[in-house]
Amino acid sequence: MGSTSRSRKTFLGGKLRRYREGLSLTQAAMAASLDISPSYLNQIENNQRPLTVQVLLKLSTTYNIDLHTFSESADDRLASEILNSLDDPLFQGEPVDIRDLRESVSSSPTFAKHFLTLYRAYSQTKHNYADLAQEIAGDEAVRAVEGPQFPYEEVRDFFYYHNNYFDDLDKAAENLFNNEGLSLGEGEAQLVHYLERSHNIKVDLIGENEGLRSFDSTRDTLTLSKLLSHKQRVFQLAHQICLLEQGDLLDQIISNGNMSNPQSAAVCRVGLANYFAGALLMPYGLFLERAQAEKYDIERLQIHFNVSFEQACHRLSTLQRDNHKGIPFYFVRVDMAGNISKRQSASGFHFAQVGGACPLWNVHEAFATPGKILRQVAEMPDGKRYFCLARTVTRTEGGYLMPQKTFAVGLGCEITHAPNLIYSVGYNLEDKHASVPIGVSCRVCERTNCPQRAFPPIGKAIRINEDERDFLPYQFIPDANKT
Repeated sequence: MGSTSRSRKTFLGGKLRRYREGLSLTQAAMAASLDISPSYLNQIENNQRPLTVQVLLKLSTTYNIDLHTFSESADDRLASEILNSLDDPLFQGEPVDIRDLRESVSSSPTFAKHFLTLYRAYSQTKHNYADLAQEIAGDEAVRAVEGPQFPYEEVRDFFYYHNNYFDDLDKAAENLFNNEGLSLGEGEAQLVHYLERSHNIKVDLIGENEGLRSFDSTRDTLTLSKLLSHKQRVFQLAHQICLLEQGDLLDQIISNGNMSNPQSAAVCRVGLANYFAGALLMPYGLFLERAQAEKYDIERLQIHFNVSFEQACHRLSTLQRDNHKGIPFYFVRVDMAGNISKRQSASGFHFAQVGGACPLWNVHEAFATPGKILRQVAEMPDGKRYFCLARTVTRTEGGYLMPQKTFAVGLGCEITHAPNLIYSVGYNLEDKHASVPIGVSCRVCERTNCPQRAFPPIGKAIRINEDERDFLPYQFIPDANKT
């Protein structure tokens, strides 16, 4: 009981110490300003006492800081990324206690980021080796050297650590919308006219056998496929405007991200242009105001801004402007095999670094009820509860025989924000017994009593008895180091 109680309290001594040192204050000086004793402050900074709400509020009023400065979400994300990295066979051996990991990250987040940078460099080297071995000896030589598609992983992490929000880019899109007097939901003709008037660029529709979008700078022509829907055409127009007008800003953001290779930088540029496009079609102030008025009803937001379900969900996950924040959502897109192709979060929700997600998460169930929004209260191994929404989205290239793509889109927030959502109507949020226990992935999930487990967790010794068969897929030898 003692360790569980401790894990639910807010131990952020490392953050408080770094903040105090950044102000060049002694413990005595800060303690006096907070009306607490220096010894009490010392205990907080050494995680011997929790950082209470009263002290947090006093910090906020005394030093005029945003309480999000002392949020655990950023540390949780770092700890989650490290925990996922430890899924690599490279680290098999003595397991790392999740509480120790969180305390280490809280005490030294910079060191944690350096560890992740080093691990990604190792992953890239392994990936490069696999490519080289395949050229020399074929597929047989690289079956055991499987590596991730590194540029996309690096860019996903880059967006993730920025809470999926880029202030300068977001404001640039909002300023363009306001300065040009654009209309919500009717942007295609206006954006075509804007490209012709401001950049002397002609927009043409082309046959279905051509690409989705192509810009020819020598002819000043932007061509869009006839197979695109109205929503897709508007999005591609906004994407192109970003590339034409915000090139310097994109270069600055990418440069600050210290991408490891040109491929990652190129992928990041596309992702940032897509971000701008969403921000132009759903301007921050108008979108947040409407979202709050509609209690975050996604389908009503779709209609009002004339965007897709996925676009509306993604935009909801970006509303993290200082002093004008929306609900901190996570956003995820999963295919029918369980692979995560998009993952962004302004919350502390933990994602699998690679491969599939927990099978008990409702994003998988969404495929059984296409087009229906599913609700779920999920509890992570650390005890945090989330209100989770999931629904399928389908894309087609047009025509009966053309390929169709189906994904499940997930959107969720911490349970404390759930009453602000229209989807919580009729849901008993207080009933903790109704929470579904989920994890990040089987390899790093701490739950030993899960009937859906596909693999044993790293560091757990399996108990095998040929004379017994249990309801659970795995039995484990108790850890002698834990009481």
